[in-house]
Amino acid sequence: MDQGIRLFVYPVKDLTRAKTLYSKFLNTEPYAESSYYVGFRVGDQEVGLDPNGHKQGMTGPIGYVYVKDIKKSRQLLLDAGAHAHQEIKDVGGGRLIATVKDADGNIIGLVQSP
Repeated sequence: MDQGIRLFVYPVKDLTRAKTLYSKFLNTEPYAESSYYVGFRVGDQEVGLDPNGHKQGMTGPIGYVYVKDIKKSRQLLLDAGAHAHQEIKDVGGGRLIATVKDADGNIIGLVQSP
């Protein structure tokens, strides 16, 4: 993959409470804050909080790899034996995400920036 795992998204049930905890833990305020996502930047890493994650089947954090071509990267994983999980979707501003599952059911995330 192109740029390694730089984004970890955690499913949370109480976004306000989680935001407070991660702000203190990461010693920074969120750079992005909405009712559907709170994001923190720490160096090259991003930590995201998703209040809808549990409803979408997230059982724990998902690591997302930044790629240049999400369609090509997704297909490469499917051809290598991964199973489709979440189709490619635009999450705002042209940022695309998708997920696949490996043979053990682990979720692999892909991100393409605009």
